[in-house]
Amino acid sequence: MAGRSPFESSFEQLPETLPIFPLSGVLLLPGGKLPLNIFEPRYLAMVFDALAGSRLIGMVQPVQPGGFAGDGLPTPDGRPPVHRIGCAGRIVSFSETEDGRLLLALSGVCRFEIVRELEPAQGGYRRVSSVFSAFRADLDGPPDDKVELDRERLMAGLAAFFRGRNLSTDWEAVKKAADANLVTSLSMILPFGPAEKQALLEAADTAARAKLLIAFLEMNAFAPDSETPPKRAN
Repeated sequence: MAGRSPFESSFEQLPETLPIFPLSGVLLLPGGKLPLNIFEPRYLAMVFDALAGSRLIGMVQPVQPGGFAGDGLPTPDGRPPVHRIGCAGRIVSFSETEDGRLLLALSGVCRFEIVRELEPAQGGYRRVSSVFSAFRADLDGPPDDKVELDRERLMAGLAAFFRGRNLSTDWEAVKKAADANLVTSLSMILPFGPAEKQALLEAADTAARAKLLIAFLEMNAFAPDSETPPKRAN
């Protein structure tokens, strides 16, 4: 396994307090890359504060209407609850646009569990007290040759899923992708619903996520497209 980058946090450096960016239907996983388009003043403030500190932002999903009790934690000011499990991403690049937006790239670092929501930061964005201990293994990631993946079944499910939605992809790139990277990338980019995205996030490890991914592909192969525009909680 390659040595750790000098820009990456060790487990001991992961902060207890995290800014969170609630976004429905958007998934960040450890080792994955997520582009973001930031334009609201409170989230611009969040990015500037993160750049001055740990460079970490917690990606979480709002609890959907009708979700099970206990899915989310109550907030100090009545804001929409979010799921307890999210993923911290490190800002690895950003650029400014002439119309006042920031284009970010987040690199998934480690999942976390929300202990409680704190009062909003001065800039207006939400913050939580978090713990990473249950997901320490995320920092290392599985060696690719140890990922349990039924690749033939995955490819068959993926082909049926794409045919059912008249989608296309670079199949040669898919075939060449390493198992762990393929599972992470597909979990993040495929148009599954928020509940399915959350289930993929909370899967115990990459092997469990791979099995869940295959099941979702097979269940959704001929179903109507469940993709909806990302919705942000307040």
